[in-house]
Amino acid sequence: MEQLTLNADTLNKEVEWISRLIQVKVANYFDAENKQECPEPPDLEEMDSNYASLLRYYSMSLSERIILMLALAPVVCPQALDPFFIKNESLNRGYSEFGGILGKRHGGFIPTAETASFLVCGDNLRFRFELLKCFSPRHFFYRHRILLFESDNEGASESPFSLPLKINPEYIAHLTFGEPFQPAYSSSFPAQKIEVSLNWDDLVLSQETKDEIEDIVTWLKHERAIVDSWQLENRLKKGYRSLFYGPPGTGKTLTAGLIGQFLDMDVYCVDISQVVSKYIGETEKNLANIFDQAENKNWVLFFDEADALFGKRTLNTSSNDRYSNQEVAYLLQRIENYAGLVILATNLKANMDEAFSRRFQSIIHFPIPSPLQRKKLWRNAFTDNLPLAEPIDWERISEEYQLSGGAIINVLRHCAIKAKQRDPEKIYESDIVFGIRKEMEKEGKG
Repeated sequence: MEQLTLNADTLNKEVEWISRLIQVKVANYFDAENKQECPEPPDLEEMDSNYASLLRYYSMSLSERIILMLALAPVVCPQALDPFFIKNESLNRGYSEFGGILGKRHGGFIPTAETASFLVCGDNLRFRFELLKCFSPRHFFYRHRILLFESDNEGASESPFSLPLKINPEYIAHLTFGEPFQPAYSSSFPAQKIEVSLNWDDLVLSQETKDEIEDIVTWLKHERAIVDSWQLENRLKKGYRSLFYGPPGTGKTLTAGLIGQFLDMDVYCVDISQVVSKYIGETEKNLANIFDQAENKNWVLFFDEADALFGKRTLNTSSNDRYSNQEVAYLLQRIENYAGLVILATNLKANMDEAFSRRFQSIIHFPIPSPLQRKKLWRNAFTDNLPLAEPIDWERISEEYQLSGGAIINVLRHCAIKAKQRDPEKIYESDIVFGIRKEMEKEGKG
């Protein structure tokens, strides 16, 4: 049975249970003399759904299970929460005991921790205080970002029971259609997933650079075995940090994408222009959003043009300098504590703060390709499928012009456009040379 069907079958059982529980609890609240028995949760021990697996993995208590289903209810069964809309006629408003808020677009009832307290604790203060543990930073709901306890500054001073029970979109995807969640580019996650259509054969690098990359791949494949076999958990930090440096177009981004492709890891390129803010504290907040969402996932975080964010620190001559240096210190902490792979890329290594450099496991140079490497790049780009009008002297072109792989691809695009403008469609060596000169002019070499 496919995972989506398994998930739906399990959640159907859970929805029936939480719907009935809400009905009984509300009925008992208004009619204490004729109390009904609360329904028992369904037995999911033999179920292979993602929801059942999650309950077993965390050995969730009944209280935790109710909280999880309340958070999931607006997604899978919003109508189950409708009984909480009952109005207190004497006050012309809802009942405080039921908690809940109204969403900006969602027309249904959005439960809060108060709603959970009503279902779990009733009027028992001891149980109510115990329930607070489920909303603390030490609880797995918070630590593993299953629930998102986000509030604005105004809400932070209110009762902790006013926190909305908001489930992480990652877990919505996991518990429903059963596929990994891939966040879309947004202000809260300014990063694009790198999609690679090439393979390792298309990556033309020196043997020294290839060896350094192989070290990263080996660590990521065998990190757990290395740490466990030789009992190194107290000596080696989790994750891996690498700095790629070299001119534009030399393969830094492609290498990051190929590492992810080879190891079946998603690679996200962080948009530094959207992270860096002139407002004090905003840069740290933006970075926190990225690292928080990346925690406990098999992601590679790639920071291109990283010197804009991780550049040299200034002297503490002004308050702005001090805040800037605090941001750098914060970045150091988050990068060092990230359990996955972080790659910083820059055109000039000299622009990077030495405090960062000392914390990298590898610093890998991506130089302009040698003539032999350039010849391979030209041949990889200008395949036999292209309508070449004449034999091209790739040997001479490779020797004479120092171009990166990215620049060679730009020349290819120029030649394809020129060929399309002709009848018959042909590419001439003069097109290639003209395209090369355009690229060199862009780099100030013309």
